[in-house]
Amino acid sequence: MMDWIYTIVSKVLLLWHSLFDKLFGDGTWLATNWDWVLAIVFLVLTVRVILFPLFIKQIRSQRAMQTLQPQLKALQEKHKGDKETLQREMMELYRREKANPLMGCLPLLIQMPIFFGVFHVIKRLGTGTSDETLYGWTAAQFQSGMAADLFGVSIGGTFRDGGTAAVLCGILGIVMIITTYMTSRQMILKTGWSEDPTQKMMQKLMLYGIPATLIISAVAFPLGLIIYWTTTNLFTLGQQMWVLKKYPPPKMGSKPEPKVVDPEVAKALAPKVGAKPTTAAKRKTVKKNVG
Repeated sequence: MMDWIYTIVSKVLLLWHSLFDKLFGDGTWLATNWDWVLAIVFLVLTVRVILFPLFIKQIRSQRAMQTLQPQLKALQEKHKGDKETLQREMMELYRREKANPLMGCLPLLIQMPIFFGVFHVIKRLGTGTSDETLYGWTAAQFQSGMAADLFGVSIGGTFRDGGTAAVLCGILGIVMIITTYMTSRQMILKTGWSEDPTQKMMQKLMLYGIPATLIISAVAFPLGLIIYWTTTNLFTLGQQMWVLKKYPPPKMGSKPEPKVVDPEVAKALAPKVGAKPTTAAKRKTVKKNVG
């Protein structure tokens, strides 16, 4: 079922390896096979370049969601205690304004199959296999990948191998977890927490849930996969910094542009007829009469 993903990941990885192998040969420096390490790094760059247009759509969708916050608050007040009606009204608002609250997670969902593909391909290098020519590999390429090291540790090695592998995987694993948290935090600090319960739950999942799961799962990750994920995070931090500068969120306190509001929402926002005036309003009236 996933073979086509494993094949695509393998072909891109082997393409970059072939290029760097021609540039650097099979020599090593600092007990590292840089042709394989750079192949993993440029596999990340390839994926990120392909997904960049989708990332731009994600930012634009988030901006659209921000402009809807006043209307969302009004709907929540109007349908307090009626979740079914609230969800229906919110979906209608999203449809009418062409906003998609799920767009924030779409790039992540698309990257997950690629991540599993990288995990499978690199894990095979660490465990070995009787069928070395799967997914477009040659036997020579597979043997070269199995022998590839980063600072003397196999790119297929894991924390559970102990020794130097445990130290290197542990250090890079911590960097991976921290940078995963930083990528989500960077975006949320710039855009703010969503008023939409579904969107806010997704934000919390990305900010806290994913880094928390990595604390456990990173123990089983091969070193090559940790390199892949950490490189992805570092690239994402730079990419988000550029995009957020180009598409900045609305400034707090800035005057919003005039917008046609749904009559029902406007009714919910308007003061109720017959409502008692506030203390401030009473003072204003007394001052006017005295004058």
